[in-house]
Amino acid sequence: MSNQHAQSAAELLRRLREGVPLVQCLTNAVVANFTANSLLALGAAPAMVDLPTEAGPFARLASAVLINLGTPQHDQRVAMVEAVTVANAAGTPWVLDPVAIGALPVRTHLARDLLGLRPTVIRGNPSEIIALAGAGHGGRGVDSTDSAEDALEAARNLAIDFGSIVAISGGTDIVTDGVRDVRVDNGTELLTRITGGGCALGAVIAAFAAQDQDRLATTVAACAVYTLAAEQAARESAGPGSFAVAFLDRLAGLTPDDVLAGVVIG
Repeated sequence: MSNQHAQSAAELLRRLREGVPLVQCLTNAVVANFTANSLLALGAAPAMVDLPTEAGPFARLASAVLINLGTPQHDQRVAMVEAVTVANAAGTPWVLDPVAIGALPVRTHLARDLLGLRPTVIRGNPSEIIALAGAGHGGRGVDSTDSAEDALEAARNLAIDFGSIVAISGGTDIVTDGVRDVRVDNGTELLTRITGGGCALGAVIAAFAAQDQDRLATTVAACAVYTLAAEQAARESAGPGSFAVAFLDRLAGLTPDDVLAGVVIG
């Protein structure tokens, strides 16, 4: 199974770079630059279109849509619902990243509303996934206080109830469709020490989701490629600052052969 996922990830990376998917990002102000640069390094095209009356029409043109709740100002909240509604009508895959939900009421209510619109993929840290499933109150702001294994039952329930693939980010990433669980064991702690380390992964998941209807496979591929690039970058970095630069370089330079040789999937 792990070899099959590695081969799929390598092929999906090749297809992504050939196709240059257009990823519409309705994301938070803190991470927008890093998210856009991560998509560009990967080989995708970012579009940070998050205004009401523009977000919906653009979602019809996009290959995939990211909804990230990090800084949900009023106009952006309106645009998010608009973009998701059009994406669903157009059959465009979209990713929900329920940043810091649980104790904070505005984003928590919005996350629950968006959940009802059945995201293609949900990506979050363990505490966010548990809170989204109604089984906890979230972590410490954007930081998780739970492990990926702690969140697995909640993730499976979300996947089954809403027809979504759920990706739990942690020391080991776990991706589930509610029945099948896949673990990606690449990565580095340095991803938690830069702004956007998790949020940019949501955009990468969206880019991969545009490549194939098997969204479990595309989500596993996205997590594997992203965390392998981070793992490689960590080896040549002195700390968070040099890591952020090296990560973009490694994401750009990663080859399908690197994926086959380096990903750890079980």
